[in-house]
Amino acid sequence: MARKKENKPEQPKEQEKVVEPVIEKTLELAIVPDAKPQEEEIGISKRQIASIEAWMPKTELGRRVKSGEIKDISEILDRGQRILEPEIVDKLLPNLQSDLVKIGQSKGKFGGGKRSIWRQTQKKTKEGNKPKFSALAIVGNKDGIVGVGYGKAKETVPAREKAIRNAKLNIIKIARGCGSWECGCKEPHSIPYKLSGKNGSVIINLVPAAKGTGLKVEKECQKLLDFTGIKDIYSKSYGQKRVKINMIKSCFKALKSSTTVKILSGYDKLSGLSEGPIKK
Repeated sequence: MARKKENKPEQPKEQEKVVEPVIEKTLELAIVPDAKPQEEEIGISKRQIASIEAWMPKTELGRRVKSGEIKDISEILDRGQRILEPEIVDKLLPNLQSDLVKIGQSKGKFGGGKRSIWRQTQKKTKEGNKPKFSALAIVGNKDGIVGVGYGKAKETVPAREKAIRNAKLNIIKIARGCGSWECGCKEPHSIPYKLSGKNGSVIINLVPAAKGTGLKVEKECQKLLDFTGIKDIYSKSYGQKRVKINMIKSCFKALKSSTTVKILSGYDKLSGLSEGPIKK
């Protein structure tokens, strides 16, 4: 007996139509997370935009910045004006980057431990130990503008925010160039001449280097020089270099000296004239 072929029910054609929108939805879900808003591509976060819009300036400089009269941070730094509001820097330098320096040490056995970005201190009281945390922050745009700030608080997060705020209020503009006799490319990859700075017992000398040398300087100072846009440099340091706060501040003072000028109050000794105020 031949078996009868079972007639299988045909699948409805509507099933093909049902699959298409599901595929489209999955494609939309795959595309949406990867898509970044225009502000994030520039480097501005939504939180930063909201804080700038809600900003109420308290100084005349802040009012001029928010109104759009001042559009470049160089107009402020070249005149030597003091910045008292961090929102001024947020508006004029939206691509500003920040980092913390390892100035402390975590607890370990027999006095050992790894370097930490928090420096912890304690105060002995009748109620017990009251700890405090301090942090040292660096901000910069890798194009000749950099700042260093120190912050201290009872908790880690407020200390970090205070340090970044102080770094924004303490930004400077440095001079870059190619001052090495081994290199004549005339590109701003190093410093134009020898610089030196001192803080505490630490003295650091920065010397121009040829292209391709790299940052031949202490590890934490490399972060500071990297945020300025300097790529090649030599250095020599003296003093108690284990204190990283003094190390960073001495390097910052050396960079700051690249745009300062000494002005004599009287005549020069070499000219044969006496020192003192000029008499008419």
